Amino acid sequence: MEQTLPPGWPDAVRPPGAPDWEQSAVAWLFDLVPPDYRAHEVLRRYPVLLARFARDHVTAGLEAARAGWRTVRVDLADELPADAMEAAMRAYEREGARLAAAARAVGVVAGALRGERWVPRL
Repeated sequence: MEQTLPPGWPDAVRPPGAPDWEQSAVAWLFDLVPPDYRAHEVLRRYPVLLARFARDHVTAGLEAARAGWRTVRVDLADELPADAMEAAMRAYEREGARLAAAARAVGVVAGALRGERWVPRL
């Protein structure tokens, strides 16, 4: 029987229970955080802790993108031409959407690392 994955499950992470699924989750989580995090052995040893660090990092980036979107028009109104301002707004929107999806994915992976199993509802 094929396992159904929760919405937002990242393509780069193997399904829970598959061979090496936790290693794929750890590799994916490390890709979300600054490279210096790889130097912390505790994050390799405890994937749930790595997921917490990734959640905090992604959430901070999302909040920064939202703040940038809210303030860029005022802060740089006299320094950017209209087409650059519109491009900046679109970039903030795309980055915000990417980070929101990453935050959801971190949540479902973290749950699986804690042993939670997703059951689809009809």
